[in-house]
Amino acid sequence: MNNASRSLDIELHLHSQTNPRVHEEDGPLMIASGAGVSVTDDAGKDYIEGMSGLWCASLGFSNQRLASVAHEQMSRLGFYHTANHRSNAPVTTLVGLMREISNITPCKIYFTGSGSEANDTMVKLAWYYNNARGKPEKRKIISRQGAYHGSTIMASALSGLPHMHRSFNLPTQDVVFATKPSQFHEGRIGETPEAFGRRLAAELEALIQSEGADTIAAMIAEPVMGGGGVVIPPPNYFPLVQDILKRNDILLMADEIICGFGRTGNWFGAQTFGFQPDMMSVAKGLSAGHMPIAAVIMSNEIYEGIADEAATIGVFGHGFTYSGHPVAAAVAAETLRIYREMDILTSVRRLGNHLRNKLRSELAGHPNVGEIRSVGLLAGIELVDSVSRRPFDPMTKAGSQVERLCRSNGVIVRNMGDTIAVCPPFVIEPGEIDLLVERLARSIEQFAATHEPASA
Repeated sequence: MNNASRSLDIELHLHSQTNPRVHEEDGPLMIASGAGVSVTDDAGKDYIEGMSGLWCASLGFSNQRLASVAHEQMSRLGFYHTANHRSNAPVTTLVGLMREISNITPCKIYFTGSGSEANDTMVKLAWYYNNARGKPEKRKIISRQGAYHGSTIMASALSGLPHMHRSFNLPTQDVVFATKPSQFHEGRIGETPEAFGRRLAAELEALIQSEGADTIAAMIAEPVMGGGGVVIPPPNYFPLVQDILKRNDILLMADEIICGFGRTGNWFGAQTFGFQPDMMSVAKGLSAGHMPIAAVIMSNEIYEGIADEAATIGVFGHGFTYSGHPVAAAVAAETLRIYREMDILTSVRRLGNHLRNKLRSELAGHPNVGEIRSVGLLAGIELVDSVSRRPFDPMTKAGSQVERLCRSNGVIVRNMGDTIAVCPPFVIEPGEIDLLVERLARSIEQFAATHEPASA
């Protein structure tokens, strides 16, 4: 264990999504290496990484093909920009590969360095497009309670999580929030999934009428809400939402940052849940987490409006230094080739079925598991009283305790409140899924042995 590294981290490094005062006392989990679905800390302890890092390391933690491509490209052209009519071969290769799988056709693609930047860009493009149409009053963005869309200023404002807003003075005046499509939390007794979907659609339409459709530019939505607790919508939800938005001249922006590139068993979550976005943001799986790269894929209709407006102004006044970075683009292109070679969609569906079945065999009927949700290689386990749905006392921090027990048992998962998320790399084997779930089940059992949900 490198105590000097830990000390420097505590002294100098402010971490994301972390309690700094707790970090000062406990310090970091220092990860030293990774291979396949496993990572090893600086004390030599191995973990099955059941979250792909932050939902992104879909090809594991040290893919040698991606490392070789990065080295080769860095040796040839380590940086160039894509402003002022410049481009590079990796970018042109990548856009061609992305077009082949895009569910938005014809399309244009704009690159950023992170998913947060991509979501901010989608909002700016929605505003720009509406100005091009002579509708500058269409500014508001509909998001959803519990959503996570990133940590830049606008992406944070779009996120329906209280801790993302408190004390940051975000520009939330143009954001309105709809109900999250979680039947476990928002459904009524006896309500079918179809009835729940219809009710949420009716609530959305009422929200639009209340705000005024002529003031709303777009709605942003993750096909599966990741940071909100792996919320899987009812089957009719997105088709109903899309119909309402079209009738009210409101764009639909899909945040595919977690779901994109095979996570749900289709190339994009929009295909899994039956809707067609006007724009979508992609990141994480685009490079399997090996390089920071993200993108906005937009319809040709939106592009034409933007291009006409930019021609009137004289320039499209938006950009990032690292947009279309040649090394990141080369790694992303190789990632997409690997996905094709793996027949990734078939593989994710097969492994996803195995994950679902194993979770059910180990945890269905457990007195402290209220619901098991999964689609593809993405799952959420709800920690409550399984009969009454009584939650644990918030002071207990059930999810955090289970997450720590999982680490003790050699598996890394993530808790969002009292929901445990599982999002393993695509290269996981069935036996590794079994081991992951067995360790998770053991951790939940260890927690349950000494804790009960709050009294009614």
